[in-house]
Amino acid sequence: MKKWPRITVITPSYNQGIFIKETIDSVLSQGYPDLEYLVIDGGSTDDTIDILKSYEGRLKWVSEKDKGQSDAINKGIRRATGEIIAYLNSDDLYEKGALEKAARYFTSHPESIWMTGQCRIIDIGGAEVRAAITAYKNFLLSRYSYNILLVTNFVSQPATFIRRQAFSEFGLFDESQHRVMDYDFWLRLGHKHPPGIVDDYLASFRVHPGSKTSSSFKYTFKEELEVARRHTSSRVINGLHYMSYLGICAAYTALNAAARLKRT
Repeated sequence: MKKWPRITVITPSYNQGIFIKETIDSVLSQGYPDLEYLVIDGGSTDDTIDILKSYEGRLKWVSEKDKGQSDAINKGIRRATGEIIAYLNSDDLYEKGALEKAARYFTSHPESIWMTGQCRIIDIGGAEVRAAITAYKNFLLSRYSYNILLVTNFVSQPATFIRRQAFSEFGLFDESQHRVMDYDFWLRLGHKHPPGIVDDYLASFRVHPGSKTSSSFKYTFKEELEVARRHTSSRVINGLHYMSYLGICAAYTALNAAARLKRT
């Protein structure tokens, strides 16, 4: 490729010292030739700041009190200079070659303003888990439609990349949302622009006792239901989403119970 597009990766962070080094390494080890990496920390009190200082010169960071994850992401977007923007939470990881694959996709598809790929689910130690959920999301991703997206969120945030122009057209993330700001944004984008789909793994999403998906999954999925209802008045689609909500909650309850049994 003659000229690689600049990619800005934003990592919102707060007291994730146990994971953030691995997250940072997964970004910097991409070897991408035009990378801007911003860590927006919310004033961590653990060892996060010492870890960030150890990467001085390889990334840009700020640590200050904020209004939550969406606020931190938006701060990063306002500072970003990249043509392509993504955010990777401080406990998630990029797969090898993810940034190059995203850049190649956008270069060969200039009409696309966002793209997404597949995403593994890993546990606290990095082992792949919940393969059935991953397979289900991959199945829906390969059959993308906006109506399906209104029924359930199968777009994996860590594996999603967005052109800068999308934020000019659709605004930033909703700072009143603290769990499903990504899903709300996908619905805003997807209503007008279907995402490009890369049939490859681009990232890993980590589940652990402190993560929102593990600790408060019922609230997360309920908020997804509420957000979807703001984007459609269809009783059929809203009814299907409610059924999906019940099914997903039942599945996660069973998975968490199985995990507890395995630990005992």
